[in-house]
Amino acid sequence: MTVYGSFPGSRPRRLRTTPAMRRMVAETRLDPADLILPAFVREGVEAPVPIAAMPGVVQHTLDTLRKAAVEAAESGVSGIMLFGVPEDAKKDAVGTAGTDPDGILQQAIRAVRSETGDDLLVMSDLCLDEYTDHGHCGVLTDDGRVDNDATLERYAEMARVQAEAGVHVVGPSGMMDGQVGVVRGALDAIGRQDVAILAYTAKYSSAFYGPFREAVGSSLRGDRKTYQQDPANVRESLRELALDLAEGADMVMVKPALPYLDVLARVADASDVPVCAYQISGEYAMVEAAAEKGWIDRDAAILETLTGIRRAGAGMILTYWATEVARRLRG
Repeated sequence: MTVYGSFPGSRPRRLRTTPAMRRMVAETRLDPADLILPAFVREGVEAPVPIAAMPGVVQHTLDTLRKAAVEAAESGVSGIMLFGVPEDAKKDAVGTAGTDPDGILQQAIRAVRSETGDDLLVMSDLCLDEYTDHGHCGVLTDDGRVDNDATLERYAEMARVQAEAGVHVVGPSGMMDGQVGVVRGALDAIGRQDVAILAYTAKYSSAFYGPFREAVGSSLRGDRKTYQQDPANVRESLRELALDLAEGADMVMVKPALPYLDVLARVADASDVPVCAYQISGEYAMVEAAAEKGWIDRDAAILETLTGIRRAGAGMILTYWATEVARRLRG
């Protein structure tokens, strides 16, 4: 006699029988609105520059950036996160090009806003590493360490010029103590209470950033282990979360995504603001490289990674596949 609730009476496979059935009972869904496109814009180039370690990703000109932004908006992507790549000659010890109202990132913000208005959230990286000749995310002391509080003064100025250029959301990414509060104060002081802050709350010192450093033309000497988080720690991320929320973060981020899904889940459980994850350059490069070798199904792997990030608790995902995936989801 069959006992209900045990095999053969209980057969979970009934809910996996057809694509329609699997779609109906899916617990996690991806939507174009979940996605944000990171984009690089390079000063002094007349054509897009391919990034060797990130096939399909380029350093844009202002004109091609405008086109990419329009395509992202038309596909249903919610935002574009902009990273400026200045000419090497403009890099200096304090990242002056990052606070120049006519610097490449500010030009990019204005260019995208002029094309997409409020149809696409224009977001900006708020950090000095692209603009310093030493490649660190802040101002250095005489002995070569990053000076937290002196760096905060530079971040305040960056927030002001990015807001004046028309950004919707700033993303302070340098992992300086107090950065969210200082940026919030700087924005409010110029009457820009409308500009939101996406806090890089848990940004780990990761081996997976390598391709990104090519993408932004990094001049980094040494490493960032004294200010980015130790990959061994998770409670530290919850402490960072509490601090960022207290300082006024509107959204919070975990970066990278796939190696830190446990952290993402913990942050999502504890946060009362939207949670974002950044599927970073190394994650992108691994999938593209394995697919190029024929070792994995590229399209299936992309959707699987994004679904895993979404399932772990991210309401928003920065991914270099944003526009491609949004079109696929719609089509």
